[in-house]
Amino acid sequence: MIKVRLAETADVPLLAQFNCRMALETEQKTLDLGTVTAGVQSLVAQPAYGFYVIAERDGEPAGCLMITYEWTDWRNGVFWWIQSVYVSEAHRRQGVFRHLHDDVRRRAKASKNVRGFRLYVEGHNEAAQATYRDLGYKNTGYLMLESPL
Repeated sequence: MIKVRLAETADVPLLAQFNCRMALETEQKTLDLGTVTAGVQSLVAQPAYGFYVIAERDGEPAGCLMITYEWTDWRNGVFWWIQSVYVSEAHRRQGVFRHLHDDVRRRAKASKNVRGFRLYVEGHNEAAQATYRDLGYKNTGYLMLESPL
């Protein structure tokens, strides 16, 4: 059975490990565990920035995702960005992500100011793209750019 719950401070090491694994698998990037741990801890400690949910399958951590917020003046509300999605190999193709997604969708519907979900996906990660399309996500036509400080 799959259960989804909000992450807590005790989950920070697990979430940091999941994030490092996801970056290595999807982008072949090795992240600094200390930096990622501090980043996860910061978000967990400051829910105004967002939150993590964790899926457990038969009591074992199976996956997670992070939600962060983007204000939209055009719609007078927020978009929830789905980020840091990870499902451990032993639990893939067993509905873990769908449970995570259903949980955050339920939370968003209970909130009065969520206008929708957004996410980005690595251009070569065809499996993830197919999963998101199956859940109704469409390409918005926007190109994402980044400028580091």
